[in-house]
Amino acid sequence: MILAKDDLRLGLILGFVGPLLGLLILHQWKFPDLRLIEFLNVFIQENRLITSIGSMSLLVNAALFTIYVNTHRDRTARGIFFITLVYGIGIILLKLFN
Repeated sequence: MILAKDDLRLGLILGFVGPLLGLLILHQWKFPDLRLIEFLNVFIQENRLITSIGSMSLLVNAALFTIYVNTHRDRTARGIFFITLVYGIGIILLKLFN
């Protein structure tokens, strides 16, 4: 199975997709009355929501990272961690310059 591999590229892909999935789950759970594009506009425009929604969406990566570290697939975990840092820096920059 492809998810059982220990591969840096797999980690990068999972790390990229994880927060997007988290964002979609958060959208359906907390803001079901907004269309997705409206939700994304609120997320980007409301400075107070950037940190909370961004952090919640990164929880998916925290779970993935924990799973891959605990199963000793360190290359995949490294990729997830790297992309999580990129997302985190992006969230901080969005918050600072918004």
